[in-house]
Amino acid sequence: MTKKQVYILDTTLRDGQQSPGAGMSFEDNLHYAELAHKLQIDVLEAGFPSASNTDFEIVNQISQNMAAKNSPMIISSLCQLREDQVIRTMEALAPSLAIGRARIHIYVPVDPELMAASLGKLADNKPAIIETVYRLIKIMSDKGFEVEFSPEGYSRQRDNFDFVTALIRQAISAGASVINCPDTIGGAYELEGESYFINNMAKHKAIMEQEFPEREIIWSMHCHNDFGTALQNSLNGVFRGVARQIEGCINGVGERAGNAALEQCIMVIRQFGQNPALEQQYFTNINIGYLKEASDFIAERMLPRQPHSPIVGKNSASHTSGGHINAILRNPLAYQPFDPRDIGSEISFVFGPLSGSNHAQQIIHKFAYKCDDNEKVVVCQAIKDYYADRRKGVTDEELIVAYKWYRAPIKLTSIDYAKSKDSVTRVTLKGLFFDKEDLTIEYSGKGSALSALNNAVNQAHDGIMVVDYSSRSRGITVDAICESKIVISLNNQRYEGIAEDDDIELSALKAFVNAVNNAYIEENFKINSIKGL
Repeated sequence: MTKKQVYILDTTLRDGQQSPGAGMSFEDNLHYAELAHKLQIDVLEAGFPSASNTDFEIVNQISQNMAAKNSPMIISSLCQLREDQVIRTMEALAPSLAIGRARIHIYVPVDPELMAASLGKLADNKPAIIETVYRLIKIMSDKGFEVEFSPEGYSRQRDNFDFVTALIRQAISAGASVINCPDTIGGAYELEGESYFINNMAKHKAIMEQEFPEREIIWSMHCHNDFGTALQNSLNGVFRGVARQIEGCINGVGERAGNAALEQCIMVIRQFGQNPALEQQYFTNINIGYLKEASDFIAERMLPRQPHSPIVGKNSASHTSGGHINAILRNPLAYQPFDPRDIGSEISFVFGPLSGSNHAQQIIHKFAYKCDDNEKVVVCQAIKDYYADRRKGVTDEELIVAYKWYRAPIKLTSIDYAKSKDSVTRVTLKGLFFDKEDLTIEYSGKGSALSALNNAVNQAHDGIMVVDYSSRSRGITVDAICESKIVISLNNQRYEGIAEDDDIELSALKAFVNAVNNAYIEENFKINSIKGL
């Protein structure tokens, strides 16, 4: 069975930017063209040069840039059925014409409602429309431009089939080599039966093959997503053997509900284009390793992308279910239809309420802390309890915070201090202090509450020494918060603790507890650490 290439026309810079709020800067347009080149896009519809001077300059600069590197990517631009726009578009694409890779995409409406709204009185003069299509395409074709013709609103042509036939016939006669049959308003669905636009495309294709047997015409799909059918309609056109080109946008951006999402079209063809059930096998030349990079760029610079977007969304390769994660840790493709690394992405796990102990253990080990098999269930539950109100999950770094809380030898719900007239300092601790609970520490002699706590810690586990202590005000008012930082030494290693409170003594006590906990955890639970406390 022979294989046929499906050409990909990327209209992210044209149709994509026609979506409200989607316009990008001049530099971003140029940058995206470079990404399209890396993706090995077949045709980049770089814009609408007649829309404004800036749009002209964007298209012209992209054309220059791609010509300078002799990019195999064809640069295309859109224009209406107007001679002044044809001339302006030809000027914009001159650098691409010089290397034989310039296409002009010209269109005229054929949907009766769209014709009346867009063409005014001209809508009633179909012979004039047909003549103009031939004349303008002939101008472009004679200059050496590749021409794509679109009967706009093709999917709603209704009784205009013969008119559309005449338009396509004259377009091909004048030199057009690509015929695009768009579902402009995104309202087509295969349950329409015989009037389904792909059935009409098949009829038009058969007519033109009979009339122009020597001409190789590429038939193209351009589908909008108003009913969420853009992907299926585009693929129907290809897999039914009618179309060889798909037009769409990265992330499915575009007017109204958007265009067909190119990353979805590309990956479905990659996954199913070789299916034996097809009469013909299909492939694209896209370098899918850049799909995620292109998607991320459009999500950041054009329109936000939903986390659950197929193929490229943040959640598309992210898992939180314990059962899923256990399987994926053994086989990365257990719950993935394709390897996310192929498109420049990575499988990731988000720890949440449904996550299992293997997931928690994997994260803890990643940060080089101990979590044995016989304790992982208890550790996992402790982490979940710590974040009981975080139903949407926590980051890996946040999980380690909870892990350290679980391992900490000092877990206090409150801490207070007082000094009597006879110079006895009392520090009251509520909660766990090593192997004791709710402890009151008394300390006589010089020194502060910090000295009392330091003495008590060393009675529990000797060897800790405060080597640096500083406090500073977090603000300039009288009620400013005090932040304390304490560095302790243990087994020739230094550990830091930072805390804050309204009271300078309490901030120091909390910082000391923090430092001691850090030392204990690092000495006892860090993998390959020196045994200490």
